[in-house]
Amino acid sequence: MKVLFTHSYFLHFDNKQLKTKTPFAPLATLYAASVLRENGYEVKLADLQFATSPDAIKQHLESFKPDVFVIYDDSFNYLTKMCLTNMREAAFNMQKLAKAYNIPVIVSSSDATDHLEKYFSNNADYIIIGEAEQTLLELINGLKQKNSFDPALINGLAYSSENKIIKTPPRLVLKNLDQLPLPAWDLVDITNYKSAWLSGHGFFSINFVTTRGCPYKCNWCAKPVYGNRYNSHSPQNVAKQIKHLQAQFGFTHIWFADDIFGLKPNWLKEFNESIKELNIKIKYKIQSRADLLLEDENIRYLAESGCEEVWIGAESGSQKILDAMDKGTTIEQIKEATLLLKKHSIKPCFFLQFGYTGELIADIEKTISMVDELKPHDIGISVSYPLPGTKFYENVKQDLVAKQNWKDSDDLHLMFNSTYKANFYRYLQRFVHYKFRGQQAKDLIKKGTINKRSLLRPYYLFKQQSLKKKLEKLEPNASSLI
Repeated sequence: MKVLFTHSYFLHFDNKQLKTKTPFAPLATLYAASVLRENGYEVKLADLQFATSPDAIKQHLESFKPDVFVIYDDSFNYLTKMCLTNMREAAFNMQKLAKAYNIPVIVSSSDATDHLEKYFSNNADYIIIGEAEQTLLELINGLKQKNSFDPALINGLAYSSENKIIKTPPRLVLKNLDQLPLPAWDLVDITNYKSAWLSGHGFFSINFVTTRGCPYKCNWCAKPVYGNRYNSHSPQNVAKQIKHLQAQFGFTHIWFADDIFGLKPNWLKEFNESIKELNIKIKYKIQSRADLLLEDENIRYLAESGCEEVWIGAESGSQKILDAMDKGTTIEQIKEATLLLKKHSIKPCFFLQFGYTGELIADIEKTISMVDELKPHDIGISVSYPLPGTKFYENVKQDLVAKQNWKDSDDLHLMFNSTYKANFYRYLQRFVHYKFRGQQAKDLIKKGTINKRSLLRPYYLFKQQSLKKKLEKLEPNASSLI
């Protein structure tokens, strides 16, 4: 049987990401394609990330003539976890085109898991729930048998029968990730990714994952695919993959897309040793938690192995809000982790979140003050996003507005009735960004550094003041914002 893979993330439907020029290949899709190929199936990837329309799938359907069509989203990429409606509509369009050729449609994605009815009513035949490789393999094996196939016998699957949605028992997660074959990188046209990175940033970065899942329970975090388990590749396996692919593609930087990098005891130490043994020269960035970054030895291992940037889920400068989120970290830990990273010449970066229930101007001020005091290298700001399956969603379900998903990653619409109006948070996100960039420009000028950022200080100040006026019109108390 011939299996055509694709995914539903289109850069041209997410203008912010298109301009950013930081595309990453659909890594989860490559793992799944590799598993099927290892089991004797002929596979092809229609990587439409750079395409301008989902209609581009038509030429692949006509030329490859697949027996099965699989929309398998990259569950390691936070952009797909946002469940953006632009991408959902693209998936529906591709499903419709596949059904026009009478090709069975299988979907694996966070969005499909959350919205089974929508996907089934738009031509999906099967939706995989949870970790998908083994479920997909069993499903393809069953479809090959045709009439003797009973989908009810496959765990981790949803399908429609007699106008009812049937969900089979959940699939147990894979514990030994090293038993997976290497991702099918040969199916990707790497030149598109390399060109975007080199033109936008002067270096080439690719994505890796060393783990699946996250054991922490921040109550706004949705985990429809890998859940609260935490399983990892061995550090030796990851180092060998880096060595092999670096020789093939020539990248100098890695984005480790793990929710939490290097959580297991001694993993960072062994990874550092493996990187040195294989004489790998690489720079990389990771995501972590403040409380996990307080061991000096672990930070040293990160620095020695090439880590240059750590994104911390700081979220808020208000302990009240962190506790409400069930974050399990403290403001003091954020401060300590930031100082320790800087001590080892690693750039600390903060993920921040505004709009959580109960957040007031005083809490927002604390977040801004934390950024001013700790001076991270970079910040990423979002607003609280209630996704089905989370405690946060259940808490605000009665306050949800009609719009339930963002259309793209720059939408930032508040989808529940929180303390302030939706536009307040849109302006706040931009205000904090311009204030942050303005402060960075000021610090550069103090050091005598003249570059594009320092020269933009007047522009940053103008935008900051303009946005503050808009905030004050919506909420007079916003006049106290620094």
